[in-house]
Amino acid sequence: MTLPLYAKIDLDTGRVEKFPISEAYYRKYIGGKTLAARLLLDLMPQGTGALDPAAVLIINTGPLNGTGAPSSSRFNMSFKNVLSGGIASSNCGGIFGVMLKRAGFDGLIITGKAAQPSRIEIIDGAVSVLPAGELWGLDTEVVQEKLPAHHGKLVIGPAGENLVRYASAASGERMAGRCGGGAVLGSKNLKALSAYGTGMPQTEHREQLYRFIKKWVGFIRNHPMTGDALPRYGTAGLVNKANASGALPTRNFRYGRFADADTVSGETLAETLLTRNSGCVSCPIRCERRVMGPAHAASGDPAGNDAATEPREIKGPEYETAGFFGPNIGASDLQKVIDLNYICDLLGMDTISVASSIAFAMELKEQGMADFGIEFGETGNLEETLRKIAGREGIYSDLANGSKWMSEKYGGKEFAMHSKGLEMASYEPRRSVGMGLGYAVSNRGGCHLNGGYLALLESVGVLSTDAQSPAGKAELTVFMQDALEAVSASGFCLFTAQTFVPAIFFNLGPNHLFTRIAGKVMTYAGGAVRMMLAMKPLLHFSSLFLLPHAEALRLATGFPMYTGSFLILGERSYNLERLFNLREGLSAADDSLPGRLSEIPLKKMLKKYYKVRGWDAAGIPTRRTLKRLKIEEG
Repeated sequence: MTLPLYAKIDLDTGRVEKFPISEAYYRKYIGGKTLAARLLLDLMPQGTGALDPAAVLIINTGPLNGTGAPSSSRFNMSFKNVLSGGIASSNCGGIFGVMLKRAGFDGLIITGKAAQPSRIEIIDGAVSVLPAGELWGLDTEVVQEKLPAHHGKLVIGPAGENLVRYASAASGERMAGRCGGGAVLGSKNLKALSAYGTGMPQTEHREQLYRFIKKWVGFIRNHPMTGDALPRYGTAGLVNKANASGALPTRNFRYGRFADADTVSGETLAETLLTRNSGCVSCPIRCERRVMGPAHAASGDPAGNDAATEPREIKGPEYETAGFFGPNIGASDLQKVIDLNYICDLLGMDTISVASSIAFAMELKEQGMADFGIEFGETGNLEETLRKIAGREGIYSDLANGSKWMSEKYGGKEFAMHSKGLEMASYEPRRSVGMGLGYAVSNRGGCHLNGGYLALLESVGVLSTDAQSPAGKAELTVFMQDALEAVSASGFCLFTAQTFVPAIFFNLGPNHLFTRIAGKVMTYAGGAVRMMLAMKPLLHFSSLFLLPHAEALRLATGFPMYTGSFLILGERSYNLERLFNLREGLSAADDSLPGRLSEIPLKKMLKKYYKVRGWDAAGIPTRRTLKRLKIEEG
């Protein structure tokens, strides 16, 4: 068995030391966000500020990274959440994770603060901390061009340097977007990391794994969701679906439908502006949109004053970006969405949080509470606004702090659309109450993925439960959260889990009698789901149809990993993150939603959710639960 090896880097001193992971930790926590949560509990002193020099940043991979398994190029960043004060994990594509592993390390543990702008270079087991003053001030695209061509790269833009609370980090054109990871890197004077290696990941059952990968890739390519819908329209294909079900946030979540939603949809993008689709390393889904970029592309000058460049192909917008720079600000210009998405990536800012903060500021103006010079339906000055936010210029420094902080200064808490300080994703929870529960309990805040993504079973999927009924939502949320946690810990893209809805429902369509009956049955299947959750130790099987990731993980590690033990891994992960949040001062009172969403039966769902989770009435994991999951409190 080859155990994971991390490098521990102290930026205060420049010292680098090897940090091997024990077999006990490897078996229990595997990798990615799960092992990172354990290490944060162990290594980060309680009460350390997210941007303090003593704060710990972990960048790591999972056992399947670089093996060629479908969509397994992902890597994870874990740190103290800049927006919530709890835990944060941000998942990213690009090739940095693959190259880090080829260079001999499964992860990095970074502490301290460099005395000057710096970068980390990792080449075949050798780690160097180098000066990077000449890179400071450059956008994410230009700084990557200045790093060695064949390296995997992870960099920040001006927003990270200026500690924008939702600053992101870029690897190629992929973004580690949420929770402020770019600001954490900026607080450490760390502009960039690059990695290059010639090694290959070691797996326990290599030939069996490759045979299974071939079979799994075929299954993904033949499934209607991952083989047709996502490649054809990308995630923006959800815009029209969410709008049809009334779950598309519009004008700062005031409404759930937008008359001109189709103008920013995946279908319109495919018909008018798409040049081709692409994807991450080893991904058979290929959901990435490629479009022509703006002629005014910003380069090294974060103020955007450089000479115009010729239009060229760039990454197109995801669903969240289309929704938030479209309907949620009352706008319907697809080319503007593309431009704003590109500028956010160059500056290094999470499109969800910045666009949601802009929508909040627009409503503040509408209510006569504050005027940032922006209003619903007007997009002409948003590029300038984004640059001012990234540079923390004047009053725009308030926007750089996010909607929660703004609401505490200007008022409007009832329509500041966040949970735990993290702006919510683009699913209207009044038309997807299980997603509302997920936002409230999500360990990192208003996140649809960490929240269990019940919207997929309520408002945007082909197989839908009753979107406004609380029945069964606690149980389904727990199941989905545990499954997605384990997928992420293993090193996979979460989209590989979308095949769990049988293809027959896609072929029949959402309006077929059989599909509608199945959805109705699922609405009241909470008891059955709860029974299955209780029987996890007995689910000693693997299946292509339900979490094939477990079989891939078994073949890669040699561990006895099956569907049940895979779900236990996810449950352990979720509870670990909850423990970190509790230690840092978050509580059940933070499992909340803004006043605008008061009609959601949250209190009723929370009570059931805590019980299903094995937590007490205060939302704290019981000793029995921690003992069952073999978690040592950090």
